[in-house]
Amino acid sequence: MKLLEGKTAIITGASKGIGRGIAEVFAQHGANIAFTYLSSVDAALAFEKELSAAGVKVKGYKSDASDYNSAEELIKNVADEFGSIDIVVNNAGVTRDNLLMRMSEEDFDAVVQINLKSVFNLTKCVQRTMLKQRSGSIINISSVVGVKGNAGQSNYAASKAGIIGFSKSIALELGSRNIRCNAVAPGFIETEMTAKLDADTVQGWRDAIPLKRGGTPEDVANTCLFLASDLSTYVTGQVLNVDGGMLT
Repeated sequence: MKLLEGKTAIITGASKGIGRGIAEVFAQHGANIAFTYLSSVDAALAFEKELSAAGVKVKGYKSDASDYNSAEELIKNVADEFGSIDIVVNNAGVTRDNLLMRMSEEDFDAVVQINLKSVFNLTKCVQRTMLKQRSGSIINISSVVGVKGNAGQSNYAASKAGIIGFSKSIALELGSRNIRCNAVAPGFIETEMTAKLDADTVQGWRDAIPLKRGGTPEDVANTCLFLASDLSTYVTGQVLNVDGGMLT
């Protein structure tokens, strides 16, 4: 059974890691996919082709979600091209980790701009389309760090905590129009980035997790699939931790 048959989803930052995993699972479940990327056009075209093999419509857009005008243009282009926008996954994000005493103002501002402002931009720009449809699911990728904090990541934690407060507020604002807004808070997810880390360090993290493993992009994607689909039509304003029990 394809849970997203005929729906259109926008996924920001989908060229790698968690975003890529979400796009793959959504396409397998019948969603038409508009995804954004910032760097390689060739990689984006290859990903378009890969996702299209699922028999869905796919288009990549070179777009910077942290820039309001770019977000506005993206929403217009996707609405014109696909006819509707049923799901938005705000996934674009960066880290610039450091202890507060060593953190530059630029590194704080950049992380908040890319991680948090991008969520405001896309949500504000898509709400008009969803209000007309009287339906929609907005899924914002936060982090367990946004729930509990983490030394050396005050900028990242602040941005991800901000996403949670924003998501709960939008759920209250748009609920009467059948538009849902939820946050997903991944824990330690193993991606291309973590593969470059010291093996003993990574194993130490795994050992500290009740399920004794790191998560996969698919683990996060399956949670997003639930929130994007009609299985969750009475779920809004929630934060779902996908962390193997890390915050239990």
